[in-house]
Amino acid sequence: MSRVFVITGPSGVGKGTLIRQLLDRVPDLELSVSATTRTPRAGEQPGVDYHFLTDGEFDRRIDEGDFVEWAEYSGRRYGTLRSELDKRTGAGIPVVLEIEVQGARQVRDTLPDAVRIFIAPPSAEVLRNRLVGRGTDPEEEIERRLRVADEELAAQAEFAHVVENDRLEDAITELQQIVCTSLSA
Repeated sequence: MSRVFVITGPSGVGKGTLIRQLLDRVPDLELSVSATTRTPRAGEQPGVDYHFLTDGEFDRRIDEGDFVEWAEYSGRRYGTLRSELDKRTGAGIPVVLEIEVQGARQVRDTLPDAVRIFIAPPSAEVLRNRLVGRGTDPEEEIERRLRVADEELAAQAEFAHVVENDRLEDAITELQQIVCTSLSA
């Protein structure tokens, strides 16, 4: 089985930006497309950005054991479909999972050899500014995400690697070093 990299951290910390740059720098990696019960944001494409599922579909897939991990986050559910992971790792392709802390804990239990990386903001204020600056969520959603972020930030010690996303170039370089070192081990 090929390497699995779990990348997690609070909403707005820059996981998506870091992962996009990581995929550009380490072209052998592939991103697993997560499933979610949230509605698509402007420009998001089903099967590319997420597998958008209804609550009923998500429940059915849980019951059928289709998820490697799944978690509820801000009133919506997200998960990694076993089929997404198996088709890549079975072909020897290293995979990146961009998931929530709850899901990362499940992966720790089901895939103990996965490389788990926590992306941290330099401060709570910077995180708030990033969430507001995205312009994708109403104020009440931002506040909910910040409450969840407080709990997630407390989980940093559970991860073998913590990358602070203060300066983007420094953070991507550190993330790339972690991944490349793990791939060459």
